[in-house]
Amino acid sequence: MITRSKYATICRMAQKLVSILKQLDPRDPHRIEMTDNLLEKLYNMGVISTKKSLAKCEKLSVSSFCRRRLASVLVYLKFAGHLKEAVTYIEQGHVRVGPDTITDPAFLVTRNMEDFVTWVDSSKIKRKVDTYNEKLDDYDAMN
Repeated sequence: MITRSKYATICRMAQKLVSILKQLDPRDPHRIEMTDNLLEKLYNMGVISTKKSLAKCEKLSVSSFCRRRLASVLVYLKFAGHLKEAVTYIEQGHVRVGPDTITDPAFLVTRNMEDFVTWVDSSKIKRKVDTYNEKLDDYDAMN
């Protein structure tokens, strides 16, 4: 489990890397490559909103990483009304990311993985949602 202090360390390292990159010549091929790699990585993680400039990396904060935790993503995607409810769902094993059931609320969800957050097939919550949306299959109702 990654704690806030570890996220703070990652933020400080990223900010230090940005300050080092800014000291290099803007036309330096190494700076361009390292900048592109850093921006691509942070964008794919979902902690910055655009890959345009290093200015976003300078303003990087711990809350940027915490918003990518599975519990926060569940609230953002309207799977849960509030954070405590989302944590309960995760710890009880109702949520999966891709094919894997996740029981750690601190699981970091990247941009690519966000589309694959769903209920576990055997979850009573999934059954309730499907019944409400009139999507419950007769075969599923027998199980």
